[in-house]
This record gives sequence, structure tokens and C-alpha cells, in this order.
Amino acid sequence: VTVNPKELSLLETERLSRGYMGAIYNFIGPEIDVPAPDVYTNSMIMGWMMDEYSKLNHAYTPSIITGKPLALGGSLGRDDATGRGGFYVLEGIKKRLGLGEKLRIAVQGFGNAGYHFSRLAAEAGHTIVAVSDSKGGIFKADGIDPNSVFKVKEETKELKAAYCKGSVCEIVDHEKISNEQLLELDVDVLVPAALEGVITEKNAKNIKAKCILELANGPTTFDADEILNGKGINVVPDILANSGGVTVSYFEWVQNRAGFYWEVEEVQERLKKRIVSAAVTVMDTHDEYKCSIRTAAYIAALKRINEGVKAQGTREYFMPPGAADNRQ
Repeated sequence: VTVNPKELSLLETERLSRGYMGAIYNFIGPEIDVPAPDVYTNSMIMGWMMDEYSKLNHAYTPSIITGKPLALGGSLGRDDATGRGGFYVLEGIKKRLGLGEKLRIAVQGFGNAGYHFSRLAAEAGHTIVAVSDSKGGIFKADGIDPNSVFKVKEETKELKAAYCKGSVCEIVDHEKISNEQLLELDVDVLVPAALEGVITEKNAKNIKAKCILELANGPTTFDADEILNGKGINVVPDILANSGGVTVSYFEWVQNRAGFYWEVEEVQERLKKRIVSAAVTVMDTHDEYKCSIRTAAYIAALKRINEGVKAQGTREYFMPPGAADNRQ
């Protein structure tokens, strides 16, 4: 479906969401394939889609989709899970990445993931020097307050450096920059948290960050990745850095299946334990194989898949010809 959601009314968005669920109904299921939120979706949209599936299934089926409102079986802690997961990854391995305790960070993309990562990083004492959205960015050398910037953006739809005390917000001095300029800032950590393919062969040579934390899906092209590795810039890949969202989606699915729901502190603690463990495993693999962090993540993942395949035994040999290809 090719559509610009910004141009749709609320009713049109609901009709599209329900229609899409109707189209994929026969191809998904709680034990088959479970959709999760992505760019331009929110809990309301996921709730509509769950409701549509339940209608078609003639049964309340909260485990069919994740990222739902709490009233429809959503999980506490899902709203900030992607940004929080990225923050946990950075905190868990920053020393092994050769980074200091307090970091200067630029975040491209100030949606859900970018905002929550910025908020948590600032609360931990790091300096967020720049953020951007689809219209452009702002830069402030001594740091911006993510909460105030987010509040002003919600009210005015514009990205401005601000400081808010209660309901009173004051715009503070800042420099307007483009998304392209943000990517090339001299910072400790660059966080692409918007769309794919923003770091390319053309701009990779100009990137000055010591580390790139991929909160977006596929923000770095293959050619750019090779250039960055050649420059000694550590790239923490998306399959690790942004896995907090899908991890808490899994937690939501587990809670839906069990019919028992966790407090937010338990969700966050379980997320931190899993994601830091995964990050350490990837870094251990990186050290063992002397490869890029991205390659190390693939190696670690393939090892787990291989263990599962081996544990299944030799069932393929006992199937009639063609059965293995036709099974669902």
C-alpha cells in the first residue's frame, strides 16, 4: 500500500488499517506471524487492526498484534521500548566501544524512538547537541533539553530548542541545521533514528562520529558501512540497537497469551537484562572473530539458528518429496 499517512483523515486512516488487516488475515496468526508497530503507526492504529482481526476471527485475539493500547491488551513499557533498548545497549558496551562516560550525541529523527532515547540519554548525563525531524534540525553546542523540545513540537509542530518549566516554555538560542549537516557533526555518538538509507557512500566519508547507533531500520547502506569500517567508526547495527521494540513486543505477546500482565518496572528490567546480554554476546563475538560489530551480530544470530536447526533432527529426510517446500 503506497500512501502518505500525513494526508489522511482519522477516519481514512482507520479504514485503511482495517482494510489492510482484512487483506492479510489469512496469512497471520498468534502462532504464525505477529505484526508490530513501525513508522507512522501508533497504539490507536494497532488497536484498530487487532479489533478487525478479532471480528474476522469471531474471538477476542489480543495476541495477534503488538503495540496496542493498554485497554486492548497492550504492555506497559512498550511506548519507549525502542529508544530505551538503544540506550541500554549504549550504556552496556560504551567502554568496549572506546567511548567515555559522558557523551556528546546527535540524533537524526525525533519521533518515538529518537525522543525517548534522547530523554534517557540526557537523564543519564549525556549531552544531546542536535536533533532533527523530517523538516530539519537544531543544534546547540551545550546541549538541548529533549523533554522541552518535544513539548514545544507537540504544541507547535515545529522543532525548536526550548526550556520548559511547568506549562511555560521559553525558546533558547540555537542553530538551525539540515539533516545532512546533523549526520556530519563532530560528536561521540550519531544516532540515526528515522528512515533507512540516510548514511550512504556519498556522505559516509564526511561522518566524524566515533560511533553510530542504528535506531532506525537499515539507515546505513552496504557501501557506506564498508567506508565507515575502514575509517574505524564503530557501527552498532540495527538488529541489536533497535531490538528493544521487538523485544517488548514479544513480552506483550507473552502477556496476552498468559492473560497476566506485568508492572512497568518488570518489563524494563527484563528488557535491560536481555538486551545487555545480547550486546555483550555480540561484542564478545566481535573480539573473537576480529570483524565488524554488524558481522558479529550476524554470526551470533546464525549460531543460535544453527543450534535450533540441529536440535530439530533429520525430519526433512522422512517427508514425502516436495512436502518440505509446501508446508506452512
